[in-house]
Amino acid sequence: MSNHDDSHRDHSHENDQPHGHDHPHKVNAQEQDGHEHGAHGHDHGGAHGHTHGTIDPSIIATQRGLWAIKWSFIGLFVTTLLQLAIVYFSNSIALLADTIHNFGDACTAIPLGIAFILGKRKPSKRFTYGYGRVEDLAGVVVVLTILGSAIVAGYESIQRFFYPHTVGYLWAVAAASIIGFLGNEGVAIFRIKVGKEMGSAALIADGYHARTDGIASLAVLLSVIGVWMGYRLADPIIGILMTLLILRIVWESAAAVFTRLLDGVDPDVADEIKAEARRSKGVEDVSEVRVRWLGHRMHAELNVAVGQELSVEKGHNIANQVRHDLLHKLKFLSGVTIHVDPANASGEIHHHIEEHAHGGEPVHSH
Repeated sequence: MSNHDDSHRDHSHENDQPHGHDHPHKVNAQEQDGHEHGAHGHDHGGAHGHTHGTIDPSIIATQRGLWAIKWSFIGLFVTTLLQLAIVYFSNSIALLADTIHNFGDACTAIPLGIAFILGKRKPSKRFTYGYGRVEDLAGVVVVLTILGSAIVAGYESIQRFFYPHTVGYLWAVAAASIIGFLGNEGVAIFRIKVGKEMGSAALIADGYHARTDGIASLAVLLSVIGVWMGYRLADPIIGILMTLLILRIVWESAAAVFTRLLDGVDPDVADEIKAEARRSKGVEDVSEVRVRWLGHRMHAELNVAVGQELSVEKGHNIANQVRHDLLHKLKFLSGVTIHVDPANASGEIHHHIEEHAHGGEPVHSH
């Protein structure tokens, strides 16, 4: 219908000469229509489960959610410090592994904190999409940190298995186990309470996950009882079991973080964007839906087809309505790029340019 820049597509132009062809109109949105999308009460549907290493966007879409994450981090971090002090004096490898486990859970909030600090910076000519990707890079650092801790815990547990050490201050180790349980249970109660107030299924799921972690902390009591009864290998055995639990965290975290880095999304999201766009008045077809995460914010690109008899202005207005509808439907969708096609040339298959040459340059196509 009218001009637009095709630079975001998969093909590129090898030269700067004009090609003499028209491109349809494109509308770009980055939270511009007078109110901030991403903070209203709509959801993209479906329950969210807990994943280590990243925080579900539905939790952090509001200040209340951010407040809950901040205080959950403080609670788990204090729990970790108390356990670490007892690890130093008691020499318990099982308690060390549980401390690392709680530390891994607390670290979940670190990428979010970094992202929000950098998120205050506006996009620049070099970083035109902003700095949301830093959140994913911080997530990689967290994953590697937890992996390194798991290796240390596993190595020490195996060493203790073959070369048992005396575990001292059994009463303190038992107390640290209970502290781990109480710390996680406190975070669980807090997350579930706030989650119900917010109507956040993800935060409630996080709460129940913390409750499960608290029960895992009580496993250290088994090592205390075993050592007290004369079974010195009880401590490294529990340490190995806790190490396996930490490695599960590493696997879940890595899967979540690297999926984001590779621009992976839940396939249902793309389907929902297409379905929602088709509901907008004046849209005759929707194709080529692309979605990516930039930190905890989502950006979408799609082609919509409108009646070929419409003017550029009317096509533009339809695209704006589609954009508005999508930003309201998906609460952590912060940007939408819409490419408008005429209904008789819907989809990128109609954008293909046959092989041609410019002057003495090699034959090429787009």
